[in-house]
Amino acid sequence: MTTFEGIWVPLVTPFRQGKLDLYGAQQLAVTLSSAGVHGLVVCGTTGEAATLNEHEQDKLLCGVMEAVQGRCPVAMGIGGSDTRAVAEKIAHINTLQPTAFLVSSPAYVRPSQEGLRLHFEAVAAAAENPVILYNIPSRTGVNIEPGTVIALERQRNIVAIKECGGNLAQTMELLHHSGLKILCGDDAMLFNTLCLGAHGAISAAAHIRPDLFVRLFELVRAGQIERARTLFKQLLPVIQLLFSEPNPGPVKAALSIQSHIQDELRLPMTPMSAAGRVKLARALDELMALPFAMKIEKPEFSINGKSRQLGLVR
Repeated sequence: MTTFEGIWVPLVTPFRQGKLDLYGAQQLAVTLSSAGVHGLVVCGTTGEAATLNEHEQDKLLCGVMEAVQGRCPVAMGIGGSDTRAVAEKIAHINTLQPTAFLVSSPAYVRPSQEGLRLHFEAVAAAAENPVILYNIPSRTGVNIEPGTVIALERQRNIVAIKECGGNLAQTMELLHHSGLKILCGDDAMLFNTLCLGAHGAISAAAHIRPDLFVRLFELVRAGQIERARTLFKQLLPVIQLLFSEPNPGPVKAALSIQSHIQDELRLPMTPMSAAGRVKLARALDELMALPFAMKIEKPEFSINGKSRQLGLVR
């Protein structure tokens, strides 16, 4: 049974010469699942879902689920400003059986809290699997207020919220008054949010050294706060650089520096600047020099009957 806790990674979508690089996505998915992350999200903001057509989104979800072979849950990101269209999209994705749906607020239209409640109720009614609310007002233009979140708990399949409001007071209110799993979506606030009692994170930065992000979660859970604080200080310089330019440009730059994917995005997103890459490469060298939190064997997986061995994100 999926608990919707721990470190989840919103998977980047690799491209190669403008086309979806499915094998690259599968490599990353297996690497991350083998590093101990607790879940993956396909077609989230970091996955450039807005630039993927329906066929590409379906192909990516199926390919990642095939690659991880049940080693970790895989959620599907869903967004849109038309409630009916979002519900229809979820009804279609139901047939592919993702573990859950990560559903953002309607962007641009800025509905009332009542409109948000009705939107997510319609989404929950359409979804056959659990729903994770996604609150990211900096992108959507509207905040899902705690009262609305609490009202939505009446929907049995709304189980968690990815909170990216950047407001620790709101996070604390959710932790004290909501029964949902609270997942941090602001990587720079990860340590603080976990210490407040959050149940985990959906972290783009965890593409890099996922073992250390998992260890951070485990240390806080074990009450080893000083060790967790020391580790977070070591992670923070890379986290800050990964969000110094629009996401996922820096994350893809980091993965390309390590020869895992091509440094390629679809417009209107652009690669990280040359100056940013220099700073990032220097910080990556320092982070990668840290000892690994656990020994991870290079896994093999089979695609179309061919066995392939995968490297680690190092």
